[in-house]
Amino acid sequence: MAIPVLMVLHYVYLELFRRPHMRVSVLYPWAKTGCGIMGIVRHIPFALRIFALVMIVLAIARPRSSQQMEKIDTEGIDIVFAMDVSTSMLARDLTPDRISASKDIAIEFIAQRPSDRMGIVVFAGESFTQCPLTTDRATLINMMKEVQTDIIEDGTAIGNGLATAVARMKDSDAKSRVVILLTDGVNNRGEISPQMAAEIAKTYGIRVYTIGVGKEGMAPYPVMTPWGVDVQNVKVEIDEKLLTEIAEGTGGRYFRATDNTKLASIYSEINKMEKARTTVDSFPVYKELFTRYALAALLALLLELVLNWFVIRRLP
Repeated sequence: MAIPVLMVLHYVYLELFRRPHMRVSVLYPWAKTGCGIMGIVRHIPFALRIFALVMIVLAIARPRSSQQMEKIDTEGIDIVFAMDVSTSMLARDLTPDRISASKDIAIEFIAQRPSDRMGIVVFAGESFTQCPLTTDRATLINMMKEVQTDIIEDGTAIGNGLATAVARMKDSDAKSRVVILLTDGVNNRGEISPQMAAEIAKTYGIRVYTIGVGKEGMAPYPVMTPWGVDVQNVKVEIDEKLLTEIAEGTGGRYFRATDNTKLASIYSEINKMEKARTTVDSFPVYKELFTRYALAALLALLLELVLNWFVIRRLP
């Protein structure tokens, strides 16, 4: 829209304000002369200026080419986080609470393993996939940040959570596949028992690392009262026997995280797991194209200056 407007303004400017004129004694020498080639050439600088403007706009838009795909041979594994999002994860024995600490430390773990495919499954009274297996770290981290309580029916369906995580990578061709299952409670919901889910994981050769989150004994928990939110101590119940059986039965390990430091050290220990060679598809290799448009704009402006200085001369 701007270009046609500029063209009209240019025409009006030339016709009304820039008509060349000079005083002569007779008009005979110019009586039969037409516009001539210079009458056309005089518009070229304006055309070059418009062309340069278009190129500058395109350069600012930062065009990129993504036709190339890159395959990377890496030492990576497939990892799915199965995270408990029941309301008990709001307990404040970790800082600022269990679920926030679990997310923050998981994000640090994700950043340390750039070559692995990772996904996220959340569970409470039921389970669903928050993020499928991906190598896109930015998306994965954003999806991890969005994990919260009260998004699904409350409860603790450990079996459903583990089964959903296994389903995310049962068809994966990775040589090493791992589920990191984090919970702070006792299984009390779900159509699939934790033992059955563990057997399914074992069948597919998937190791399960289980993490019980919460201090021993009592933990501060925010409770809504008629006078606002009140923090009260509640009993911590974690089925460590079940989590140990799941881990040992699938070739993994059970950990107990009683504070942020312990949880971070657990993820650090898991980070030292053996790695398997695998080839993964990376995201498109982007090639920046703005330089060609910027160069075209520069050349157009230089050519305009040359024409104005040396070709198209105006009498005073």
